[in-house]
Amino acid sequence: MKDERLFTRDFTMVIIGQIISLFGNAVLRFALPLYLLREMDSSVLFGTVSACSFIPMVIFSLFGGIIADRVNKRNIMVTLDFCTAALIIFFGLSLEKLPLVPLITATLMILYGISGAYQPSVQASIPLLVNGKYLMQGNAAINMVSTLSGLLGPVIGGVLYGSFGIAPVLTVSVICFTISAVMEIFIRIPYVKATENISVFGAVSNDLRESYSFVRNEKPVFISVVLLLALFNLVLSAAMVVGIPVIAVKFLGMSDAALGIVQGAMGLGGLAGGILAGVFAKKMKLRDSHITLVICSFAAFFMGISLFNSIPHIVAFAIINVMCFAAMCASTMFSVAMLTVVQQQTPPQLLGKIMSAIMAVSGCSHPLGQAAYGVLFYVFEEKPYIVMLGSAVFSLIIALYSRKIFVKLEGQGSSL
Repeated sequence: MKDERLFTRDFTMVIIGQIISLFGNAVLRFALPLYLLREMDSSVLFGTVSACSFIPMVIFSLFGGIIADRVNKRNIMVTLDFCTAALIIFFGLSLEKLPLVPLITATLMILYGISGAYQPSVQASIPLLVNGKYLMQGNAAINMVSTLSGLLGPVIGGVLYGSFGIAPVLTVSVICFTISAVMEIFIRIPYVKATENISVFGAVSNDLRESYSFVRNEKPVFISVVLLLALFNLVLSAAMVVGIPVIAVKFLGMSDAALGIVQGAMGLGGLAGGILAGVFAKKMKLRDSHITLVICSFAAFFMGISLFNSIPHIVAFAIINVMCFAAMCASTMFSVAMLTVVQQQTPPQLLGKIMSAIMAVSGCSHPLGQAAYGVLFYVFEEKPYIVMLGSAVFSLIIALYSRKIFVKLEGQGSSL
C-alpha cells in the first residue's frame, strides 16, 4: 500500500536527484550553444546544431520508455548520470584538441539523447511512488524541480561563463551529475523483473506493437493530441528555443549574464506554473487547456512587438523577460494537466512506453523547426520581429483549434 503522504522518502530523493542532475544539465544546455554562437557568430549554424541536438532526444525518448517499463528505473537514472559526467570530462579534455563545431554538435547530441532516455524513467516512476490522489501534485512537483533547475542553471551558468569561461561550467556540471548518481543509488522504486525469455529487439517490437494497438483501439484521441503538440512545437517552441539566444546576443547585443537572466525568467515562469498547477489541481479542466496555449501565442506576439526599431533595446529586453515568464508559466500548467490525464488513462504496464512515445513523436518537429528558424533569423537579421510575429499568429490559430481535441480527450477519462 502506498504511503498516504505526497513527499515520501523515495519520492523526495527522486526530487532531490532531479534538482541536482537537471541543474547540471541546464548549465550545460545554456553554456555550450552560447559558446558556439559566440565563437562562430552564425544563427544558421546555431539553428542547425540545435536541430541536430534534438534528433537523439526524440529517438531515445521513445526507446527510453520501453526500457523504463522493463528495467529498474533507479538503475537507469544512476547509469545515465554517471555516463553524462564521463561525457563532460571527455569534452573538457578534447576542447582544444578537436574541431569545435563537430565536438560541440556530438556532445550536445549525446547529452540530449541521454536526457531523452532519462526522463521517461522519471515520469513512469511517479505513479509508482505517489498515491493516486496526489498524482497531479506529484507531476507538478517534478515540473517545478525541472523549471527551478532551468531558472538557476542559466543564471549561474551565464555568470560563470561570462566571468571565467567554459571550464568552470564543465566542472560544476560534472560535480552535479556525480552527486546525483551516487544519491540515486539509494532510491527504492517498485520493480518486477520481466519473466519472458525474449531478445531485446523482440521486446522492443512487442512493446511498440502493444502500445500502438492500445492507442489505435482504445485511445485514438492520443494521436490527435500528439500531432497537435508536434505542430505547436514546430511553430512556436522552436522559434523561442532558437530565437531567444539569437535575439538577445545578435540583435539586442546583450551580455552572457543578461542572456542567463532571460533563461532564468523562463525558469521562474515554469516554477510559478508548477506552483499554480499544484494549488489549483482540483479546479483545472483539460477542456480549458487551450487558454494556456493562447497565452503562449500572445507572449510571442508581444516579444515581436518589442523588437520594433522604435523601442529601446533595454525596454525590449524587459518585455522579453516578462513574456518569457508568462509563456513558461502557461506551458508548464498545460504540461502538468496533459501528463496527468495521460497517466490516468494509460495502463501501468504501458505507461513508460506511451509517455515516451508522446514525447518522441511530438518532439519530431523540433529539429525541423529549429533548423528553419535558424535560416529565418538569418534572413530577417535586421527585422527579427517579422519571424516572431508570424510564429505568434500561426500558433494562435493552432491554440484555438486545440480546444475540441482537449474536450474529446477529457471526455474519455476522469476529469482533473
